[in-house]
Amino acid sequence: MAQKTAHDFDQELLVLFDAYVHGVIDRRTFLDKATKFAVGGVTAAMLLSELSPNFAAQVVAPEDKRIKATSLEFESPKGSGKMQGYFVRPAEAKGKLPGILVIHENRGLNPHIEDVTRRLALADFVAFAPDALFPLGGYPGDEDKARETFQKLDQAKTKEDFVAAFGFLKARPEITGKVGAVGFCYGGGMVNYLATRLGSDLGAGVAFYGSAPDLADVPKIKAPLMIQSAEKDDRINESWPGYEKALQAADIKFERYLYPNTQHGFNNDTTPRYDAQAAKLAWERTLTFFNKHLR
Repeated sequence: MAQKTAHDFDQELLVLFDAYVHGVIDRRTFLDKATKFAVGGVTAAMLLSELSPNFAAQVVAPEDKRIKATSLEFESPKGSGKMQGYFVRPAEAKGKLPGILVIHENRGLNPHIEDVTRRLALADFVAFAPDALFPLGGYPGDEDKARETFQKLDQAKTKEDFVAAFGFLKARPEITGKVGAVGFCYGGGMVNYLATRLGSDLGAGVAFYGSAPDLADVPKIKAPLMIQSAEKDDRINESWPGYEKALQAADIKFERYLYPNTQHGFNNDTTPRYDAQAAKLAWERTLTFFNKHLR
């Protein structure tokens, strides 16, 4: 049987799933409300399973000989203290390379984000993906547990952890000194936030369907930004007009792409919300953007 796509599910169910994933409703509420979509022998629990990530297939295997991957610890003195992240570089790197900070969704450093980090190494970058859940034991290997644990984080400290991670990567001997950031969902919002915090230290930022930062801080942004948006993503898109206006008023360089008929999370190839055509184009644009601003 072919893997299901977003088009196989009612849009109302997809919106309901998005609310569950982002903590707006709990599991029981999702299952109760999803019951009306459970027909033909399918249960609400089966729908939840079908919509949830499947990490079996990976684009770049962890043991791929073209890369070198390892876990590295770093210090976050203003945040959570000792932290850890996934560090990947090309195996045959010649000289120093630009760095990319990879920021996960609201489930911590799961196998999908590790895969994305490896993909960046194959594109000739040194990539580093911190795990915000490390102070609470790290990614637990279960998406529901990861989501529950994520809600226990002190977000003020977590923001400092990502600032520290950026500094750690920028100071690595493998790095040219130019560092960008890419993030997805929660991570996209964090890229927008880091742009307001890091000023000209950030070489470029790409935010996939991430929330806008505090608009009062937008004038502090110095890095060029690329905003990748899903068309059917009202929760995130409702903040865009104000963010766009603030970026324009502050004369910030930015590009924004809206991918037709796509869902929040369209770049994540482990779930039915994945849109292969949009993800391919968005990834090509992301790499072109980083190559333009970081080389």
